[in-house]
Amino acid sequence: QVQLVEFGGGSVQPGGSLRLPCAPSGSSFSSHRMYWVRQGPGKGLEWVSVINTGGGDTTYAGSVKGRFTISRDNAENTLYLQMDSLKPEDTDLYYCARDGGVYGPDYWGQGTQVTVSS
Repeated sequence: QVQLVEFGGGSVQPGGSLRLPCAPSGSSFSSHRMYWVRQGPGKGLEWVSVINTGGGDTTYAGSVKGRFTISRDNAENTLYLQMDSLKPEDTDLYYCARDGGVYGPDYWGQGTQVTVSS
């Protein structure tokens, strides 16, 4: 059974930074692409970023490009999302998810709340 645990969320002022780690259990972390996805109250899921298995290929949603950085440490079995220049509209519940192939993410974390407010 794969479990994903996100942490590092919290409250920050506009313009601030946060770093979200995600620690998947199991030995197959390095074999899967990984996603960060977010969802706010009354909003649908928004894909934020994806990273390939080796970490050298990343893609971002337009709303976060240039401000967020996804990375992974396969030796430590950890996925990261570095969030800089945060805006109030980045306030959401952030999830990490494992890519299951054709059908998209197959495992999700429980989410960590990020609140950007002055």
